[in-house]
Amino acid sequence: QVHFVESGGGLVEAGQSLTLSCKAARMITSTFNSAIMAWYRQAPGKQRELVASITGDRNTNYADSVKGRFTMSRNSARKTVYLQMNSLKADDTAVYYCNRGDYEQPWGQGTRVTVSS
Repeated sequence: QVHFVESGGGLVEAGQSLTLSCKAARMITSTFNSAIMAWYRQAPGKQRELVASITGDRNTNYADSVKGRFTMSRNSARKTVYLQMNSLKADDTAVYYCNRGDYEQPWGQGTRVTVSS
């Protein structure tokens, strides 16, 4: 069973940056390479929302709220996806999760990002 391990969250001030990582432990490398991977977030009292996704060919898509500030990337050898977050805002405060964007897998514990204004 696939197991996602997210890391990199923390407490930052508005305008600062963070880079999140997510390792797809136990995922077969060939499966990882072809999978659409995605970052999601869930803010307090809100539903989980899609933040960014990346295909096996490294084509990316972003939610309008993060476009131009966040960059998603992937490393096949490490079976890891990243989310570079710049110009963070208080509205970015949430628990961030990664998962497959095509075939949802069990969710990891996520990593908490808190942006103080």
